[in-house]
Amino acid sequence: MADTSTRRRVKLYMLNEDRQWDDRGTGHVSSAYVERLKGMSLLVRSETDGSILLESKIQPDTAYQKQQETLIVWSEGENYDLALSFQEKAGCDEIWEKICNVQGKDPSVDITQDIIEESEDERFEEMPEVAHPIDLPVCELSKLAEISELFGSVLTSPIRREKLALVIEQDGYIKKLLDLFHMCEDLENIEGLHHLYDVFKSVFLLNKNALFEILFQEDTIYDVVGVLEYDPSQPQPAKHREYLQKTAKFKEVIPFTNKELVSKIHQTYRVQYIQDVILPTPSVFEENMLSTLTSFIFFNKVEIVSMVQEDEKFLLQLFASITSEKKDDESRRDLVFFLKEFCTFSQNLQPPNRDNFFKTLSGLGILPAIEFILGLDDIKMKSAAIDIFSYIVEFSPSMVREFILKEGQNQEDDDLLINLVIEQMINDPDTELGGAVQLMGIIRLLIDPENMLATTMKTEKTEFLSFFYKHSMHVLTAPLFAVTAEEKPSKDDFQTAQLLSLILELLSFCVEHHTYHIKNYIISKDLLRRVLVLLRSNHAFLLLCALRFMRKIIGMKEDFYNRYIIKGNLFKPVVEAFKTNGNKYNLLNSAMIELFEFIRLEDIKNLCSHIVENHIKDLEHVDYVNTFESLKTHYEQLQDKLKDKTGFEGNTALSLRNNRFRRDQRALEEEEEMWFDQEDDVDDGENIVPMSDMLKSKLDDFDQIDKFIGNRREKVQNEMKDTPTRIINKSTSPINITLKSSPLTSPVTSPERPNSPNSPGSPGRTVTACPTPAGSPATPVREEKVNNSLQGKRPGLIGLVDYPEDDSDEEEEDSTDAALGPSPKRQRLAT
Repeated sequence: MADTSTRRRVKLYMLNEDRQWDDRGTGHVSSAYVERLKGMSLLVRSETDGSILLESKIQPDTAYQKQQETLIVWSEGENYDLALSFQEKAGCDEIWEKICNVQGKDPSVDITQDIIEESEDERFEEMPEVAHPIDLPVCELSKLAEISELFGSVLTSPIRREKLALVIEQDGYIKKLLDLFHMCEDLENIEGLHHLYDVFKSVFLLNKNALFEILFQEDTIYDVVGVLEYDPSQPQPAKHREYLQKTAKFKEVIPFTNKELVSKIHQTYRVQYIQDVILPTPSVFEENMLSTLTSFIFFNKVEIVSMVQEDEKFLLQLFASITSEKKDDESRRDLVFFLKEFCTFSQNLQPPNRDNFFKTLSGLGILPAIEFILGLDDIKMKSAAIDIFSYIVEFSPSMVREFILKEGQNQEDDDLLINLVIEQMINDPDTELGGAVQLMGIIRLLIDPENMLATTMKTEKTEFLSFFYKHSMHVLTAPLFAVTAEEKPSKDDFQTAQLLSLILELLSFCVEHHTYHIKNYIISKDLLRRVLVLLRSNHAFLLLCALRFMRKIIGMKEDFYNRYIIKGNLFKPVVEAFKTNGNKYNLLNSAMIELFEFIRLEDIKNLCSHIVENHIKDLEHVDYVNTFESLKTHYEQLQDKLKDKTGFEGNTALSLRNNRFRRDQRALEEEEEMWFDQEDDVDDGENIVPMSDMLKSKLDDFDQIDKFIGNRREKVQNEMKDTPTRIINKSTSPINITLKSSPLTSPVTSPERPNSPNSPGSPGRTVTACPTPAGSPATPVREEKVNNSLQGKRPGLIGLVDYPEDDSDEEEEDSTDAALGPSPKRQRLAT
């Protein structure tokens, strides 16, 4: 069972719009009758979840091609090419036999159909030729012109191309043509060599994998390269064979035990050379005619990567040799170049396979190896290491971040991988800083929160960014702080300016994406002030970078940044640079005006006020745009609104002071009398009946009133000890409590309340009519004076306002009380 499973194991590929093969998954293939498709079909089930990756009916007229003994390729409809790559040759042969049986073909052929898709017109035109296969001329020197004409004529017809390819393969015609090539070269027959060049170019354009396998065999490929040296359009033949055999050397840095792997590496290199160097760039009409050649190289590279990846012993030896102190620089350089080439080949892998590839390399120590190489002084090795590192970061930045965090626990800042990368960027020997630009892209990927993962246990963004700002940010900004220590840049050559522009680009990225960490860094290091020193640089692009950094900060529209800019008067260098630029209509002028225009349009009030109050004199002369005039007008409008608001608030405050705790005089009368009625029947020395919970709940919001009531009550009690209870009715009183209408009588004064001082059931008590809220069922008997005082009163709580005249009123009240003397006590009703 295991053998069958392995034999049927395949990878499914589909050709995309860019003519590249996409990996659609790995599974197991079978051939079975599918009722829905009404015929025998190829089925591929995923080895991971058992889902169907492919369900394709074997059509009787579809051309299936068998390539490289483990590939089956075919087309389903227009621009829909599929391929099955088998793990074992036996499995490929088995499925190929079933396809041939369905189509009634001999399994020994490599293509099942002689006729491929074509229009009806083409089919009609070619019908006479179907019965008559192409007859190849005799392979002689005298027939070379005829052979060349025949091969060139069939390229326009798909049918004739298929027939010619089949005849060439069956007759061993390529070997015969190569024999003619040796004869022509020995005889220095240039005309014959030119004809042979045209013939072999046509063979390539036949786009048949079976022919490529013949052309690229070990014993024929150099002869094919030799034929292609004699391009009729060139005055002298090229020397491709000399380059491949003598100049291009295969360095086996660590011996391979797999001879098939070595052969595959040689073949792939030579075929790639033919495609990239020897063959002319195909025209628009020939572009798709070499798709099979591209596929041939693609599958070769996939196979090489798989073979090397499976050889764990070889990879362990590779990384151990790279990091070994005993290795000389030349040997180590070869090892690093091999690793770079190996990783370059891996770019042909599809994402799932590439993920496994980099996980394998990570487990074997590729990142420590890169770190070791970056610590060396060899420029070529460093460059290769950066290329390898970029492949890893582009594919899995999280894996790199995890490694950096782990090594940060037990290494110094100078030895951290990310700091070594930053230092390599800063110290790039290239005057154009090509490597620095590449490294800036790598660093940007590593600090980009968009590709950081968040789990339930931890957040990669928080953890890594905190680490970066603590251990690496100072390394990145060191060149900036070194140059801007004074009022002008201390170093202003082109290479330094270009490096600072890259650093500013990264810092601008941080402002946009690292809100919390970059804020603290900008404030603590006064970073913006240092950046604005660069406005005095002689390089316009650096001035624009500095201005762009400030624009990015202002563009965040955060009051935190705005206060920092105002406090530091950081618009001053901008305005000075604007004045220095003068009336020049250039990019710097436009960028600065856009900055001020943004502040005006976004209505950033504090920055607008700051600019007008401190810098408008230097800017108001600019009249070719209305930006500064509008800023000034806007500022004046803000000031007018502020004055109006201030005047209104002053008047409101004065009104509140004059009316503080002011109360309705009639309400004061009513409430005071209600309180004294409540106290009327209290004997000398007897405690006052406490207010009920219901009344307290209604007075919770009037604590100041309650306090005042308590003081007043205590004063009256002291008077009552020596004088009978009196009813006071005055026009003004310091207390007023009026209750809203309620169907219930007050619990304190209700006649039905049992055992209350005024209730009928209380022995030894006299009953006095008590006031009830307006509209209540029981209307108490009141003295005429009280009734008159309560006429026209509206129920409800009256707001309290204290006002300065209270003291004078209170003194008047006291004098009135003294003049009136104690009031006679009300008559009591007998029980």
